[in-house]
Amino acid sequence: MEKQVIIVDEDDRERIDSYLAEKLENVSRSMVQKHIASGNVLLNGKQVKPRQLVSAGDIIEVTIPEPQPCEILPENIPLDIIYQDEYIAVINKQAGLSVHPANGVYSGTLVNALLYQIKDLSSIGGVVRPGIVHRIDKNTTGLLVVAKNDEAHISLSRQIAEKSCRRIYRGITEGVIKQDSGAIIAPIGRSPSDRKKMAVVHSGKYAETHYKVLQRFKENTYAEFELKSGRTHQIRVHLRHIGHPIVGDEVYGYSKQRFKLNSHLLHAYKLILRHPKSGQLMEFTAPLPEEFEKILSILR
Repeated sequence: MEKQVIIVDEDDRERIDSYLAEKLENVSRSMVQKHIASGNVLLNGKQVKPRQLVSAGDIIEVTIPEPQPCEILPENIPLDIIYQDEYIAVINKQAGLSVHPANGVYSGTLVNALLYQIKDLSSIGGVVRPGIVHRIDKNTTGLLVVAKNDEAHISLSRQIAEKSCRRIYRGITEGVIKQDSGAIIAPIGRSPSDRKKMAVVHSGKYAETHYKVLQRFKENTYAEFELKSGRTHQIRVHLRHIGHPIVGDEVYGYSKQRFKLNSHLLHAYKLILRHPKSGQLMEFTAPLPEEFEKILSILR
């Protein structure tokens, strides 16, 4: 049996069966309901019904009796570890690296690299996501924090839920953003026309992204973005929604790109958190990737 612990990181007031169907890999809502009926799902240590609502900070324990489809193996993939102690590791992720295995792909991910390079990782994320507290997209570069034990994982997850952990990105957008700063508040859910994509939809979940313009060019904008919620592809979807998609974004950007790039120009630039043991406020920054700097130089 596999036991997975999930700390709810958004105050959505969503039904637990719907929430778990979205969070668990390859598990349908009906299957979640069967696990609930079998007593395999606990909310804050107690059995629940499918309609029970979850809130930020709730702890869900899921025991899935099915065997694991595949073992996740360590792989010698280079990682830029910019900080590490016995509780956390902060990684500056390169482009093209998925954070964890999914959709039947069990190799070539950040998790495979972590298993090779870091001795201990938290178990809360289960077999497929050891140590993973939050994610950034495959072709987004930059910072994410990894938990090396369950105590650290719970602390970091709660910081994200309470929005005391700040995640600040930098990116280059198509077009010129006119306002110097602002907030994009629009619900995000699955695209009705393409289920592999996310979109701004009325039935979506609350999503909020703040932005600040750093520099304007003739046809582009260099800006900073801060997540106030944690939806899939949030910054990219919100920028497409306002007509200024990220340069190089093959999913949400222009069909014809001006530059030939290996990845889109969105970078997790700064991470601010409290150490899960000491409570010390910690701030990390990651320099822009070479390709990102090259495009900035061209635009300037």
